[in-house]
Amino acid sequence: MQLLSARSRSGPVAQPGAGDSRGVIVVVGAHGGAGATTLAILLQPAWDMGVVRPPGQGPLLFPPGGRHLVLAARNTALAAGRAIGAVNALTSQGARVAVLAMVSDGMPEPASASYRFQLLQPRVGVLVRVPFVTALRAVDDPALLDLPRKARRVLAEIRAAALGPAGGAVTRTAGRGQRTWG
Repeated sequence: MQLLSARSRSGPVAQPGAGDSRGVIVVVGAHGGAGATTLAILLQPAWDMGVVRPPGQGPLLFPPGGRHLVLAARNTALAAGRAIGAVNALTSQGARVAVLAMVSDGMPEPASASYRFQLLQPRVGVLVRVPFVTALRAVDDPALLDLPRKARRVLAEIRAAALGPAGGAVTRTAGRGQRTWG
């Protein structure tokens, strides 16, 4: 398990109360290239746990232990299918997904992906659509980037939902272009 630092990713970074998992967000990708590492850097303190392994290909990446889990997936139909498989694998191991972060690839979300993500709504705490930020493609350290206001707001939503009283008790339904809090 590696606690990421924007400045050094060679090992765990000591945080206040380092033995205590409260206040630490765990980010895991539903598939390779989901944006989990970038999200973990931007959501510090957070752990990047890599990609969820499919059932039968090894144990869960980490014991849930009450940590606040954010599952990252791109906004494509294939990625949405992988997100369903990841939620199945995580929940079967006793983990609870507090936030499903659907990371934009810069293109409109296909209807089939939107539908699959909506199917996951009752099984995760919050669905959050993360906007595409072109500048992230060109920086070595995402933490040093001056993010657009919309991206900062979405990161704050993820953090609040993941660290809420029940690790995501706030329910948010976000269809295409919708921002509705329940």
